[in-house]
Amino acid sequence: MLGEKNQSLTIGRLAKLAGVGIETVRYYEQRGIIQQPVSNGAVRHYPISIVDRIRFVKRAQELGFSLDEITELLRLEDGAHRQAIRSIARRRLAQVETKLCDLQRIRRALKQMLLRCEEKGIDVPCPIIATFAGRDTP
Repeated sequence: MLGEKNQSLTIGRLAKLAGVGIETVRYYEQRGIIQQPVSNGAVRHYPISIVDRIRFVKRAQELGFSLDEITELLRLEDGAHRQAIRSIARRRLAQVETKLCDLQRIRRALKQMLLRCEEKGIDVPCPIIATFAGRDTP
């Protein structure tokens, strides 16, 4: 990736290359997502491979996985636990599909409210406000 396999990084350089803040690196250490390296004096040196691990974590979070799920995926990354990995991914997919159904329902309701608001004249209160307030509108 960045040259030598034995290359190590300070926490600042690691954070910059991984696209996160130093606080995030420390938090991931506390959560056990990355291992805290042994320090040589006052400075810790991280293996370059941690950059990809942090990038994986951030990408998985973008896809909606929780840190607990990500930790479990990383624990299973040796390739021998594909069924467990698939199970985690299936659960996440089911959550996404549920959320999509909810979003489609919300979309339909908002479209209907907008249509009703556009149909009403200026002298009639907007049905959107009445609907959100829990009042029935004709």
